[in-house]
Amino acid sequence: MKNSPATHPDLTSPPLPRLNILTMFRLGLFQLGLGMMSLLTLAIINRIAIDELRVPALIATGAIAMKRFMSPARVFFGQLSDSKPIFGKHRSGYIWIGTVLFTSLSFLTVQVLWQLGLSLQTYGMTGTTYGWAALFTGCFMLYGLCVDASSIPFAALLVDISDEDHRSKLIGVVGSMLMLGTITGAVISSSLLSGPDTGVQAIENLEQVDILSLSYMVNRVFIVIPAMVLGLCFLATVGIEKKYSRYHQRSRVAQTEERVTLSTALRVLTASRQTGVFFSVLFLLTISLFMYDVVIEPYGGEVLDMSIAATTQLNIFLSVGIMVGIATTGFLLVPRLGKKRISQYGCLGALVCVLLFIVAGVGQWVELLQVAFLFYGLFAGTLIAGVSSLMLDLTVAETAGTFVGAWGLAKAMARGVSALISGGALNLGTWMFESPLWAYGSVFFLQALGLLLALVLLKRINIKEFQASTQNAVTRSLDGELG
Repeated sequence: MKNSPATHPDLTSPPLPRLNILTMFRLGLFQLGLGMMSLLTLAIINRIAIDELRVPALIATGAIAMKRFMSPARVFFGQLSDSKPIFGKHRSGYIWIGTVLFTSLSFLTVQVLWQLGLSLQTYGMTGTTYGWAALFTGCFMLYGLCVDASSIPFAALLVDISDEDHRSKLIGVVGSMLMLGTITGAVISSSLLSGPDTGVQAIENLEQVDILSLSYMVNRVFIVIPAMVLGLCFLATVGIEKKYSRYHQRSRVAQTEERVTLSTALRVLTASRQTGVFFSVLFLLTISLFMYDVVIEPYGGEVLDMSIAATTQLNIFLSVGIMVGIATTGFLLVPRLGKKRISQYGCLGALVCVLLFIVAGVGQWVELLQVAFLFYGLFAGTLIAGVSSLMLDLTVAETAGTFVGAWGLAKAMARGVSALISGGALNLGTWMFESPLWAYGSVFFLQALGLLLALVLLKRINIKEFQASTQNAVTRSLDGELG
């Protein structure tokens, strides 16, 4: 009987070194960079488009959401990096090329935004303006593809270079660096946006924004941070694959994951009643949890008269809260309260904080918004950790890759839907209400309703039923797709 190369490494190859903690933190620099870039697109481009340039919220949020709808390409890029090496490397070449492209595209995208703003000021919503809006949307579509082209091979690299007994530690270190990147990006961006020579207050007090002056200030951010991210990418990955990768000792890797397609994922999601319930909860939770994403900075600027730097700093409060929430939940709360109960508490706490966003606007309390955002991050971190732990229980060992891959796809698609819903709700609220407070408040109220519905659906999750019924259903589903 021949040995399977999937389970038996090449014994003639010398043993490869194991990752140490410093190398893990070095790899985390790539995620640090991704966190910084997410801050640019969501906090800065979105705020400027809606608040300063008065681009209709549905156009602005819809364009940003397009990067989420590119997520089905994640399967393609993963399979491509498995089979088609670049520069003699299966993962590193894709990581480097993708990073060069998305950091360059971020600067190009903001230049298109200035042209969109100029056209809107000069001509209004004409064919020319819609043309720039379409190009703005196209930039985000390409941006999403390039991020996936680098981040998915990076995730595969983490599998290639690690062994099972220390992979969870690597994922924990690298994952925490993503949130640290959001904080770092917020600090650097707010510093660059609030210098003495920027004239922010003068710009924001004009009835019609001086786009030339505003672009000078913002372009500096979109040069400095992408350049830093590009440097972090190479610092994180150069030489890693050559030294640590076990890919060629494992002739096959993750056979199930290689074959995950959108149709397979959908078939698995609907294979069992409990599977459908759980992923419905995940989809609704993701939509509801992130509806604040594309409106919170414009809300701070238009309703509470906060500067661009101040609204950018809100991401620091959120990220700190999420980091603390994830850490305390995993080590302290889940062992005492259980995964399902702690998920419900996190959902309820997030709902209360969303209502406090509205109260902060009513009372013009910037400090309350900051505190509410900090606690929103805390409860969101608790909810994310609790639901992620539930997901491990609601996973069949033989098809773990399919479940995790489908969850990533569902989450990305839900984030895009979330942006579209919040942008559409803001447009409708602006049409219905004269007060910007109630226009934005309608978005937060809709978010609170979504969290309330998710809280109700969480009670319907039954792990024992899932474990009793899913194995056969999933096996039949995969056999039908792969057979």
